[in-house]
Amino acid sequence: MSEALIGTYYHNIDVKGRMNFPTKLREILGESFFITKGLDNCLVVYSDTEWHILMEKVSALPMSKGRNISRFLFSGAAEVIPDKQGRVLIPHVLREYASLDKDVAVIGALNRVEIWDRTRWDEQSQAFVQESMESVMEELGI
Repeated sequence: MSEALIGTYYHNIDVKGRMNFPTKLREILGESFFITKGLDNCLVVYSDTEWHILMEKVSALPMSKGRNISRFLFSGAAEVIPDKQGRVLIPHVLREYASLDKDVAVIGALNRVEIWDRTRWDEQSQAFVQESMESVMEELGI
């Protein structure tokens, strides 16, 4: 992936579980992409390329380490293809996992996109502690 996935976008999920997926992010992700469970009860979206990199990494783990992460990432995963209006259908099991009901935040996170319940995202983003960010930024030389 040559372009970074960045930005925050606010959308709604309709009663059928569909949401408009941000155009800029769709352009970078490609014609189809993969959605799965992420940490912090959000969903994670990967391009086809990033998805296959993830699959290779998980496949390389010994069964004793890889079985649970495989189950977590792949059991509810779905490949999605936006319709002509740019909407994607988020499977019920994933909406339930991330408590997505109506208002969502879609955020770019470098090589992936995260989909959050809007209220949870607002709480999460306000909880970033400056001191913890400062230590990581210092480590990165920023």
